[in-house]
Amino acid sequence: MKFIQGIPRQQAVLFTTCLDDAIEAENEVRLIDVFVDSLKLADYGFTLDQVENGRPAYHPATLLKLFIYGYLNRMRSSRQLEKECKRNIEVMWLMNSLQPDHNTIANFRKDNPKAIKKVFRATVEVAKHFGLIGGSLLAGDSTRLRAQNSKKNNYNEKKIQRHLAYIERKLEEYTQALSEADGDKDKRVEVEEKIAQQQQRKAGYEQLRSQLKESGQEQISTSDPESRMIMIRGNISEVAYNVQTTVDAQHCLPIDYQVTNQNDAKAMGAMVRRAKSIVRSQDLTVLFDKGYYTGSELEVAQELGVTTLVAISAPASGAPESAYNADQFVYDAANDHYVCPQGAFLTSPGNYYTKKHKAGKETLFKQYRTSACMSCPVKSSCTSATRGRTIERNQHAEYYEQNRKNLQENKELYKRRQAIVEHPFGTMKRQWGFDYILTKKGMQRASADVGGMFIAYNLRRIINIMDFDTLMAYFKTYVDKMAQSWSLRLLLRLLSLTEGHERVWIRRTTIFSPNTHFYVLM
Repeated sequence: MKFIQGIPRQQAVLFTTCLDDAIEAENEVRLIDVFVDSLKLADYGFTLDQVENGRPAYHPATLLKLFIYGYLNRMRSSRQLEKECKRNIEVMWLMNSLQPDHNTIANFRKDNPKAIKKVFRATVEVAKHFGLIGGSLLAGDSTRLRAQNSKKNNYNEKKIQRHLAYIERKLEEYTQALSEADGDKDKRVEVEEKIAQQQQRKAGYEQLRSQLKESGQEQISTSDPESRMIMIRGNISEVAYNVQTTVDAQHCLPIDYQVTNQNDAKAMGAMVRRAKSIVRSQDLTVLFDKGYYTGSELEVAQELGVTTLVAISAPASGAPESAYNADQFVYDAANDHYVCPQGAFLTSPGNYYTKKHKAGKETLFKQYRTSACMSCPVKSSCTSATRGRTIERNQHAEYYEQNRKNLQENKELYKRRQAIVEHPFGTMKRQWGFDYILTKKGMQRASADVGGMFIAYNLRRIINIMDFDTLMAYFKTYVDKMAQSWSLRLLLRLLSLTEGHERVWIRRTTIFSPNTHFYVLM
């Protein structure tokens, strides 16, 4: 039986091919190449000026191409990318056979979180150019990505106190054992070592408690200082970062992200403000879940002219019968009173009260009551208070009511929220395996890692939706414009320097990218 035979490894090849011939014409690595070359990296914050002395640095464009290629192919580890530079023919083509080490790759990501976010914004601009961003309906949500910090290395006051109490009990036991081992020298030495060990642990926890008090935070993490213990779902918690994301409904393309270590309650206002400046739409509707149902955030969004559809949180306590819950009382703004289901008027003396919440936050509210409660036949179904029913009206009540009205009028529209905003999270976390933060030591480094995820997601969506040749032509147009601009500026500069000289040399030089060269006057 015949089998397909390979070429002997020692056989010389008469007609060699260049590296470019080994990459297909429509390989997406070519799109990565021209996409990065089309960016004005100096404007994004990447460092292009290098000192003349010492070993030359890698061009930011080179490392950014490797960075994007890695995230598009589910590779984030700097050591893995270093390995790919030596064995992956696509990476060899993309990098011009350069082989940076893992420290260089990791430092590039660590040092450029803001610049990387601007590259993400560039992908949004590409999507807008091709009409892939509708800009009228957005959905916002957050996802938790586990940090490089175990639960054991996360502490709050209660946990520290529990550890200190345990150490005190052990010290009492060892002190008692030390007194009982008066004549046993070996045992005394052993117990004294254990006492010293516990005292050292006690000093460590006391230092953590001091750091916690000085920081004013409720918890502290020792491996990744800015990560926090956050509820993932139900009663399951993880030390993680909370990534806030705004997604356009037309093609489920993220237009904004923000890495935080806080919950969702105070995030919506800033998200809507940034989203409005990105899409530049005057008729904008946003969809959020009940975690964002906060009066001050609804106020910010609605004052910007945005239609909010935010799921309503369940009331903290309802009436004995649901027919008499607070939402069944109708507010009359003209007369500043409520009308109860039985037709009685609940009025307010006009005084505002202050209610304090966690983290020192305060809310102003007025109280509304009626004397008709005492003789009402359904009083037991409405309230268990002896003085009758009291309705509290929050200072942001009008924004809550407007949001409730929006939900009632757009029930079918709100049902689209999950399908829109969960699409990127499902792809990145479940399909690509990006369910944790790779970096350590702070939120800025975590932001660079998350930025790589969102750049890769947007590019993948754009590549899948658009025609390859159309994208190539679009990016090359920008590359050509940049080349013409640089050539003209250099030519004018060099002519001014060589004015009055008879000899002018011509030299090949790199203008803005290691892959793009021009012959200019020197």
